Amino acid sequence: MSAPLTDASLDQLFRTARSYNAWLDKKVKPEQLHALYDLAKFGPTSANSSPMRLVFITSDDAKQRLKPFLAESNVEKSMTAPVVAIVATDFAFYEHLPKLFPHTDARSWFAGNEALIQTTGMRNGSLQGAYLIMAARALGLDCGPMSGFDQAGVDAEFFAGTQVKSNFLVSIGYGDPDKNLFARNPRLDFDEAAQIL
Repeated sequence: MSAPLTDASLDQLFRTARSYNAWLDKKVKPEQLHALYDLAKFGPTSANSSPMRLVFITSDDAKQRLKPFLAESNVEKSMTAPVVAIVATDFAFYEHLPKLFPHTDARSWFAGNEALIQTTGMRNGSLQGAYLIMAARALGLDCGPMSGFDQAGVDAEFFAGTQVKSNFLVSIGYGDPDKNLFARNPRLDFDEAAQIL
């Protein structure tokens, strides 16, 4: 059995972690992005389907390609972030199941079943995006997840000719706590959101 994490670790992952809107002028190195993915990939998915695909936007040129598709409220915080990750889902994920789930013919569960492909892809791609946020926090990075963008435009620009569709965006870097960091919003209490049967 694993020991519980320390209070400091739980604070970093959950209790004092925040969604940042402004960033310190400090770069995120490519090797940090590799380490980030190498943690996030171990989160569980149905049949190890692993449908998340990522585009890490880091260069000025790539940011300019993304900019026209951002909601106005997301432009500055995205353009000034060291990294903006496009968290996407590959709806042809089942083609990789012979490698990812080799002990049975899991590909046949999905091939031709569009409803199952869509629900499995969206559910598990979203889970993996959440793992990405937690992995970033675990590595000492801050995040700013957002959904205000033109998905069809992003898909045409970055995923044309594929079955990959964008899900949400995550700015990644070192958050500036002195700029545009709003007071934490309330959360529902246990009895408002959960029950024990």
